[in-house]
Amino acid sequence: MDINLPDVLAEMQAAFDRYEQALVSNDVAVLDELFWNSPHTLRYGATENLYGYQAIQDFRANRPSQGLARTCMNTVITTYGRDFATANTEFAREGNPRTGRQSQTWMRTPEGWRVVAAHVSLLA
Repeated sequence: MDINLPDVLAEMQAAFDRYEQALVSNDVAVLDELFWNSPHTLRYGATENLYGYQAIQDFRANRPSQGLARTCMNTVITTYGRDFATANTEFAREGNPRTGRQSQTWMRTPEGWRVVAAHVSLLA
């Protein structure tokens, strides 16, 4: 197994950066694009469990668009071969003393890199 092939790692870094920019700017169209459109996709959020692409899309369409800015720390992206990757980061939001954590599992699809599973949580 080839871990962190430079070209694949660069692709994943670009996909992660695109996701992060869409997240903080509430670009719902890009966020929807970057999640795999499948009933097998899941996202465990800080306050919700979402099963399937449609549930994730509905959540994104209805979530508040205020207070999304954040600073990422200790981001670790690892690629496994050419078609599978994980991205993990900690994050902080101004005025919020709690540190957040985000884990994503990415898969290369014919349409490009897509999140197939995600988990967001906050530390006490």
